[in-house]
Amino acid sequence: MSGPTLVIELAEPLSPAALREFRLLMVGLSSHFTEKRPGFFDVNVPAERLGVEDRRERDWRKPFPLPLLGNTSAHEELTALVGFNPQREDWRRPFLVYLMGPDVGDESVFEAEHADEPEAEAILGFRPTHAVNVSACCNREIDHVTTALLTAAVMDVIGGVAKAELLDGQASVVAGLPGVLGIADDDWMALGTAKFLRAWAGHPAFRLVK
Repeated sequence: MSGPTLVIELAEPLSPAALREFRLLMVGLSSHFTEKRPGFFDVNVPAERLGVEDRRERDWRKPFPLPLLGNTSAHEELTALVGFNPQREDWRRPFLVYLMGPDVGDESVFEAEHADEPEAEAILGFRPTHAVNVSACCNREIDHVTTALLTAAVMDVIGGVAKAELLDGQASVVAGLPGVLGIADDDWMALGTAKFLRAWAGHPAFRLVK
């Protein structure tokens, strides 16, 4: 993934009813939806559907270097493009959102990501049987915000506890936020509720680990 990832730790496998609600949520939020296997969603989620306003102008264009055409002659219409990228900004927010664990898929990934985490398990009060990864495919500031809010929305439906890696110095900020259950791994990991993710996403120091 080229962007941040958050993990939802689950104390038990998702029931068929919970998986159905999970799927319905992703369909409702997505402008593009593909289910690669039960519980593995390849989606595009517009930020606005998560309540986030992207303030860029819709006709915003990135500058090209001005010497792009050099001193050669060019058609008038092509000359008018000098200094601008004629391709519009891609407004899709692509994500992979996927359930993993025994009997559902990506079991080896689940086991690798959950090996030797006694401190986290002590905070959780359970040993995770399954998890959901919410992974952004882009790394703009808005992708960090939408990752947190999308994860919170999924938790509203399926439950679980969010696990977020922290950057250096963030632990002292995160520790005072509502919904934080604990800090682990020598201040490099926070565990919390959906309320924590929403509070963290709104904090000036917010930034997820890529």
